[in-house]
Amino acid sequence: MADGLRKGLTSYGDAGFSLFLRKAFIKAMGYSDDALNRPIVGITNTHSDYNPCHGNVPQIIEAVKRGVMLAGAMPMVFPTISIAESFAFPTSMYLRNLMAMDTEEMIRAQPMDSVVVIGGCDKTLPAQLMAAVSADLPTVVIPAAACGRNSGPAKSTRRRSRPSTAGWRRPSGPAW
Repeated sequence: MADGLRKGLTSYGDAGFSLFLRKAFIKAMGYSDDALNRPIVGITNTHSDYNPCHGNVPQIIEAVKRGVMLAGAMPMVFPTISIAESFAFPTSMYLRNLMAMDTEEMIRAQPMDSVVVIGGCDKTLPAQLMAAVSADLPTVVIPAAACGRNSGPAKSTRRRSRPSTAGWRRPSGPAW
């Protein structure tokens, strides 16, 4: 059974009042009673204007929201830290651990019955996975484009006039 908005209520000494207050704030954003009674699917992502590796995340978020609504649940998008290797200081690994903590605490802090994590590189996806496992919620992982809006691990490319895919080499051919 889904807890939806009843999950993790702030304690004001009266659970009924806490739920009333939560609903009052979210209804002010235009949500109906029907929507608020559905299971909640959190959608967290790592999109940032500083992060070229996640340029297609806004389109993925919209597609996920449509799918969640078609399944009868209510999507709720929330951000977490975004790590871009060339902008990471002091190191991207340090920020990966911080991102894992941030994502876990945001998953725990918000009322949701499951979560979709959208990220896309060797730091953000592991951070999101560590967070989701620690938060112990049903999770779907959707990787974003590897770098840029029109790229990804399966994107066909050409290298030295030969067809190629990212990270693939012809086993019997010469090294490119």
